[in-house]
Amino acid sequence: MAYIEMHRGKLRHNFVFLDSLLTRNNITWAVVTKMLCGNKPFIQEVISLGFRQVCDSRVSNLKAVKQLDPSVETIYIKPPAQKALKGVVQYADISFNTDFETIQLLSEEAKRQNKLHKIIIMLELGELREGVMRDEFVDFYEKVFKLPAISVVGIGANLNCLNGILPNEDKLIQLSLYKQLIEARFNRKLPFVSGGSSVTIPMLIENRVPIGVNHFRIGEALFFAKDLFTLGKIEGMETDVFKVYAQIIELYEKPMVPDGEQSVNVSGDKPLMNKEDIGKTSFRAIIDLGLLDVDANHIHSYDKDIILAGASSDMMVLDLGENPGNYKVGDMMPLKPDYMGVLKIMNSFYIEKRIVD
Repeated sequence: MAYIEMHRGKLRHNFVFLDSLLTRNNITWAVVTKMLCGNKPFIQEVISLGFRQVCDSRVSNLKAVKQLDPSVETIYIKPPAQKALKGVVQYADISFNTDFETIQLLSEEAKRQNKLHKIIIMLELGELREGVMRDEFVDFYEKVFKLPAISVVGIGANLNCLNGILPNEDKLIQLSLYKQLIEARFNRKLPFVSGGSSVTIPMLIENRVPIGVNHFRIGEALFFAKDLFTLGKIEGMETDVFKVYAQIIELYEKPMVPDGEQSVNVSGDKPLMNKEDIGKTSFRAIIDLGLLDVDANHIHSYDKDIILAGASSDMMVLDLGENPGNYKVGDMMPLKPDYMGVLKIMNSFYIEKRIVD
């Protein structure tokens, strides 16, 4: 059976690195746990590092956080669907918002639950995902400030997640200036300028983050040490917090080119064949991991000579070449998933989840 490991020591190493970096820059930060898909043992490991704020985009995951530690402040980090507002108010201390009608309904729900619900209003900075347009921003705040049971605690922005738009000094300064404008115009304090995420870490290392940005939401950098500017790694951090193992269930020397009339496969693709490989053979291993568990583009062998030859719903085929590693049926093949790979695997009922030291 395939399984995924979370390495406790490597996770703690990355936490200490980031916590030191952010603390000396007077920045508070929250961990983004949506990739863990509500897995309580994995979430508990993360909370035990010392996080007092946890971000997620699923109400059920925030419920799991509250069940583990009610004192942790929870943040719902996408504009909530109106049908989900009861759970958002119940399990999220703070939510990110962009729609006035939805905030009105949040206000009504918060009154029903006898709560003061905190919100951060997101500003559109060019990524074209969530965010109020800049020319509407001041009027938007003015209307929200009048709502009962709602406390506006900050301004935020998202970059890089949809269209890959990178943060820069100009965009982050704009965010800080809008915060100052709102405070001056309405005589209200906004504690959070939540403009930082994993993609902003390289800027922070280079001292390029404006002083006004004081809150970061971090997931990928913590778990993968990925520099989203260079697509390399953040030096000084561990990249292998997660590792996947899949068992070899068949291994034969086979032709490199299939034989017969070709149509599309179960994924709707028509794999290309290299005519130069006709007549050649290689060792092909089938592992017990498939497209039900992970997208084949988001998981790779540690051995760069091993090629993913193809995948179907329940199996993947690896081309081992001449099999210099002397792999055999029953061996566990170590594999390296990326962020989207772990996200899919954690959502699979078929993959065992383990924590190791």
